[in-house]
Amino acid sequence: MTPHLSRASFAALFLVSLMAVIGNNALISVMPAVGREIGIPDFLVATIFSLSALLWAFSSPYWAKLSDRHGRKPFILLGMAGFGMSMLLCGLIVHAGLHHWAPPMAIFTAFFLIRSSYGVFGSASAGPTQAYIADHSEGRERVRLLTVNAGAVNLGSIVGPALSPFLIFAPFALAGPMFVFAGLGVLTVVAAWLLIPRDPPVGDKLGGAPTTMRLRDVWNDPEIRPHLTYAFLIASAQAINIYTLGFLVIDRLGRSPVEAQSSIGLVMAVGAAAGLIAQWGVVTLVKMQPRAMLRWGALAVAAGNVMIAAGHGYTSLLIAFALASFGYGLARPGSAAGASLAASAAKQGAVGGAISSIAGASIAVPPVLAVALYAYAPSGPFWAVAVLSLGLLIYAFRSGPLAARSFPVNDK
Repeated sequence: MTPHLSRASFAALFLVSLMAVIGNNALISVMPAVGREIGIPDFLVATIFSLSALLWAFSSPYWAKLSDRHGRKPFILLGMAGFGMSMLLCGLIVHAGLHHWAPPMAIFTAFFLIRSSYGVFGSASAGPTQAYIADHSEGRERVRLLTVNAGAVNLGSIVGPALSPFLIFAPFALAGPMFVFAGLGVLTVVAAWLLIPRDPPVGDKLGGAPTTMRLRDVWNDPEIRPHLTYAFLIASAQAINIYTLGFLVIDRLGRSPVEAQSSIGLVMAVGAAAGLIAQWGVVTLVKMQPRAMLRWGALAVAAGNVMIAAGHGYTSLLIAFALASFGYGLARPGSAAGASLAASAAKQGAVGGAISSIAGASIAVPPVLAVALYAYAPSGPFWAVAVLSLGLLIYAFRSGPLAARSFPVNDK
């Protein structure tokens, strides 16, 4: 029998997911301004997150495998501790850059390397968090809990950018948000340590010897692979949107980077709210299945990006980004829930690691290429995402595992 997940434990797991997203989205929202204030080219600002994301992609399956052997909780705590330390060190580097204590390229190099530590250690919590939820839930309840937890991404995307302008204070200026979220990360570690029960290794839960699955085991599974393929492509599309958004807002408004900061935060917050409505409103009320989430999500993403590419003003951008974000709010948790439901109990850790790895891999290269394309054709990245999303819509209809019901209709 699957053990029950208490409200307090789920709240702590949700907080872990939420805090990482709040801090990282606050960082994303201020980095265009930081780069232009210090004198770092836009292209290099986009690459700051690349190595971290690449290391995240490679590290996530490793932490997930260890969590199969030793339980999920230690790695959930390790990931959040890595988040707090990374934020603190990044804040110190940005503070040094704003005061011109080192040349711009030296600041860029230091930030690039320190941020990479988050890719290694911060990734320890993401896969085990999803696996912990999957270990303690089944069927429709698992879809609901994973979707609610995925809402942390959108809620954090609202809170982070919305708070960041208020956390820019003397004497730290644009480094202020990083110092604040470093402190909040420490508090989250304490909450997780107190509220999340220590869980046994996977082998103990299955009544046998310790069991671990490799990343290739889930990618080679014909029932799971289509969900992971969809997950990677839709995550790449969202990364392109998010990482080009700050530059697009600055250029459309024609303001200085600092003056445009609140406008960037507003667009990100409105988009995140739309994603949250999709996850906590539509999915919950309609009891939407993963297959419907994949289809409607891809369609909304495509429509939103066509509107961004064809539009010109700030208001149209606000509406279009909200529509695209609504689509991501359906599609991303739909692919994660579908992969989890298609996997056996022994593969939940590997699936969680794969989804976490995908989140990192999607940020490693696509945003860099998108920002480079943006410099030559500002509408180019958004037309590319629109085409990609339409392709995913077709894929969601034609792929057997994506089109099938992911759990019995009568599952309670």
